[in-house]
Amino acid sequence: MGIVNVRISGEAEQALAELTADGTSTSEAVRRALLDAVFLRRRQQMRAEAARALADPDDRAAVEEAMQEWADVDPG
Repeated sequence: MGIVNVRISGEAEQALAELTADGTSTSEAVRRALLDAVFLRRRQQMRAEAARALADPDDRAAVEEAMQEWADVDPG
C-alpha cells in the first residue's frame, strides 16, 4: 500500500470537507475520489471512441449490418 502526501487548498479543501462531512475518513474519501475519477475518465474515453466510430462511415455501416443480423434473432 502506498502513502501519498498532498497539499490542498481552495476548491479541493472544500470538496474534501464535503466528502468527509458524513464521518467518512479523509483517507477513504481520497481513495473513493481517485477511483471515481478513473471511472469518469474511462467513461469519457468510451464516449469519445463511440463518437469517432459513429463518425466513420465504414464503422457505422458495420454496426448497422450487425444490428440487421441480430434483428432476426429470437431472444426466447
